Amino acid sequence: MPAELAMEPLSPVQPLIGENIDLPRPCGGGAQLPADVPERLAARGQETVLLVDDDPAVLNLVVRMVKAQGYTVLAAGSPGEAVSLAREHASEIHLLLTDVVMPEMNGQTLAQKLVALYPRLKRIFMSGYTADILGPHGVMEEGVHFIQKPFSGKELVAKFREALDSGSG
Repeated sequence: MPAELAMEPLSPVQPLIGENIDLPRPCGGGAQLPADVPERLAARGQETVLLVDDDPAVLNLVVRMVKAQGYTVLAAGSPGEAVSLAREHASEIHLLLTDVVMPEMNGQTLAQKLVALYPRLKRIFMSGYTADILGPHGVMEEGVHFIQKPFSGKELVAKFREALDSGSG
């Protein structure tokens, strides 16, 4: 086989969401990376995220989506569990992603409790409810990060970066 057609061993490529895919790469220095690779790599997270949702199916799905992007995940099925996890966690928690309407306490109240423990905590609220239902919960105020359920992994990662890279909580 001519040298220019020789192939290097398979190399892992991490897609935006999903499993590793092994693709052959041509040998030699002529191969160029796609233009969006640096942007996709930059979107991968290294922060710690506390996820809170009282629906186990939603929580498990979001945990998988977030872990696939490189974030460290603390998952809680209730606000009380989230507060306990936050108190026990030895290092910084960078982001809270919480459902708005939950038994025990709403997402806004939970966020206030957690900000007392982690003053620089960024917050994103999520809900399947409409804006008129959520109004009393304080999540529709200007400057509050909100994502409407259902959402895609791409939308969630974009919202994470928006919140984490912003100056406000």
